[in-house]
Amino acid sequence: MKRGIICSTVLVLSVLLCTFSSRVFSQNKSDLSLKESFNYGKSVAVFGGSVSVIPPSDSAKILWEKYLGMTITNYGVPGAGFSSLQGKSLQQQVDEAGVFDIYILWASTNDYTNKREIGSYTDYTEFDGYDEEKLITQAGGINYCIKKIYEINPRATIYFFTSSKAFNDRGAYDPFYDYGMVEYVEMQKMICELHGIPFLDQFTLGGYNIFNKDLYYRDPIHMNALGYKKLGELQVSFLAFP
Repeated sequence: MKRGIICSTVLVLSVLLCTFSSRVFSQNKSDLSLKESFNYGKSVAVFGGSVSVIPPSDSAKILWEKYLGMTITNYGVPGAGFSSLQGKSLQQQVDEAGVFDIYILWASTNDYTNKREIGSYTDYTEFDGYDEEKLITQAGGINYCIKKIYEINPRATIYFFTSSKAFNDRGAYDPFYDYGMVEYVEMQKMICELHGIPFLDQFTLGGYNIFNKDLYYRDPIHMNALGYKKLGELQVSFLAFP
């Protein structure tokens, strides 16, 4: 009995200590200036579709500027995807870019919505001899963008924001629905893992669902200013200490 009491007491004390340490760490972290971030004050280029460039998205980017001192240049174009067949693709946007410290590939929903081929993670890589016929797939487009950025700036830091959930059809938000957008997101993450590109899984971590979409979305695909503020807080955490 005594041994059981001692063990229980130790367990309770351990839990209390961990809780206290967690609170202290959180407090210290909040007091820690984000100027300590390696990414503080960096120049940033952003590529994507409408979700990366519509006016409400400024609610997110204002937070990057406020807390991380970033200077931001937007290349995003509404309707764009990674596939060369999808609008003014991210491939074309990257072609026009100059030298920046950080390049952010912000995935839209357009490749999924317009049923562009997902492709294979090997599309337009050394594995297929950089086959240009594969540039029509989402995967080929992502690989093209990463390769091109390193050609522009070999010292580039690249980050990837995955597609966020949309509510124009079930597959755009249900991760278990066959042939849904999650398959595009999984390919996005797979390619990032191939090239060692840190990614923010906005589809999973964004926190949007059918219960709060009317609060955070202005239409089935695009967030409103409040929705982007919520997303921007997540993005700042990621960009500060990826």
